[in-house]
Amino acid sequence: MSPVFPTVREVLDLVPVRNGAPRLVAGTAGLDRSVRWVHIAEVPDIATLLGGGELVLTTGIGLPGDDAGLREFIGALADVGVSGLVVELGRRYVSGVPRVMAAAAERRGLPLIELRRGTPFVRITEAVHALIVDAQLTELRATEEIHQRFTELSVEGAEPAEVLRQAAELAGCPMVLENLSRQVLAYDPAGENAELLLDGWERHSRQIRPPGRTAYDPDSGWLVTTVGARGQDWGRLLLRWPATESTPPTRLTILIERAASTLALGRLIRRDAEGLERQIHRTLLTALIDHTRPVDEVALRAKALGVVLDRRHLVGVVVRHRADEPVGDAGTPDDEPAPARRGGRRDTDAEGPEAGPARLRDLAEAVSQAVRDAKLTALTSPLDDQAVGALLALPDPAAEEKALSAFAAALRRVRLDAAPAAPAAPAAPAARPARPLDAPDRPAGRTVASASARPVDAPPRAAIVVAAGSGVGSLREARRSLIEARQVAEAARRDPRDLPCYRLPHVGLAGLLHLLRDEPRLQTFVERELGPLLAYDAQHPREQLLGTLRAYLEQGRNKSAGAAAAHLSRPAFYERLARIGRILDADLDSVDRCLSLHVALLALDAVRTP
Repeated sequence: MSPVFPTVREVLDLVPVRNGAPRLVAGTAGLDRSVRWVHIAEVPDIATLLGGGELVLTTGIGLPGDDAGLREFIGALADVGVSGLVVELGRRYVSGVPRVMAAAAERRGLPLIELRRGTPFVRITEAVHALIVDAQLTELRATEEIHQRFTELSVEGAEPAEVLRQAAELAGCPMVLENLSRQVLAYDPAGENAELLLDGWERHSRQIRPPGRTAYDPDSGWLVTTVGARGQDWGRLLLRWPATESTPPTRLTILIERAASTLALGRLIRRDAEGLERQIHRTLLTALIDHTRPVDEVALRAKALGVVLDRRHLVGVVVRHRADEPVGDAGTPDDEPAPARRGGRRDTDAEGPEAGPARLRDLAEAVSQAVRDAKLTALTSPLDDQAVGALLALPDPAAEEKALSAFAAALRRVRLDAAPAAPAAPAAPAARPARPLDAPDRPAGRTVASASARPVDAPPRAAIVVAAGSGVGSLREARRSLIEARQVAEAARRDPRDLPCYRLPHVGLAGLLHLLRDEPRLQTFVERELGPLLAYDAQHPREQLLGTLRAYLEQGRNKSAGAAAAHLSRPAFYERLARIGRILDADLDSVDRCLSLHVALLALDAVRTP
């Protein structure tokens, strides 16, 4: 019976009942039964007219006079499920109800109450029925608020955490959203201890097996409903209702079903966006980097999701493309054929504005798949518009190198499997002239190494960079490892090598300068060393002398090699070097001066890197 109805115990506390000097004779165990209605009866076969849940009032004048008849009368009432029997003394029974009657009621757990003073039964029925109606109106108002609240959440596209927060607030009970693998996606403890609520959740959840799509499991005390839509269920929503109390009220069943439908609708709306698990991964990684949530809460939520971070060796990993995603040309016609993939990745130069998010989403999916293939445990998520991060949780520090190698190898396999075969590149015409390094359409700051460091027949470098930070022993230090991995990934983008996984020692001076790129003193050094040349190039865009200086320094100050690398004749190259020397007031034959200029060039690359 729904708790919207008062219990026998509550009825005994009503003023009209107390005026009758009530005394409980038998059936203490049934005092918490709900009273659906009050019925006055003076005939022995009244049970045939009842439906269960009634509180029967009688003076006893029509009850059987023999013991067997009284036992049969009590048994019939108990069989039909009445809530209790109230007998007014004075008409049939003066000093008390018969002992046989009390004994029969005690055996059946049926509350039997004596009214030792005369009481108008109409006062009792009015009070109880008013209580019932008032409770039903309260339930109706609560149901209306539930519908209004969840309609607003559906329209606003609220996140699962917000849906559960408001549902738990309305219910006053803890709520948990889990996936089909019994991993917690979101929860709200409703003021209770979250750690106790989620401790051993998967094992506990698998023992909760209520029948039907929405049902209450009295053994565990959880009200459960399935979450899904269009025949595709993806989780369960659970509300804890203490098993010591009666079954949950109807409003809670309505509440949990409306919450589940809101979650399912939100999932459908976001079906083309990140999966719910990935959203939570992103929330937790962002919280670690930005300090937006306590570390203990991040650990608890990650554990509920199946990623244990406590007492683990943690390694931050960042994966990104070597080249930033260019902005698509808004003028490209929609019916233009999609460009081919080059070297296993999209040629996004001509793709629309959706190419960037799609490329990042593909990379995030590849990283997640690689973590699974390498049999590792990690939080994975995009960190920004270009990079995907992962926080590996390893059993001990000795497993670090092996885990990183396995992850990098798995990622390459995943990307190789996902990419269609690249079309064969046409042979270059033999007489085709080389484009000058300093041509006006060449982006400023591009290194000669990108054009000349690799032999023509060498395999191309991977389009992505995998970088790892230093391993740490606690979650509080995980931020340092993630930030270091991100910085190493940025610094490694210009590295001519193709390493499976870059670490801080691999990026050398360029890495150090990248770590310091936001330092004002480094930026001042760049302006002091290269400012006049940068200003000259800005005024003479057809010359771009910075590229000439870069070619000279990267070839070890070998003028002949520098001229060849810059695709210039030696006289033209020498003339440009002389002009650079005048602009910078620098002796380009000086080792120390050239070293300073080379460091400034590397620092300029770091400062210009987003």
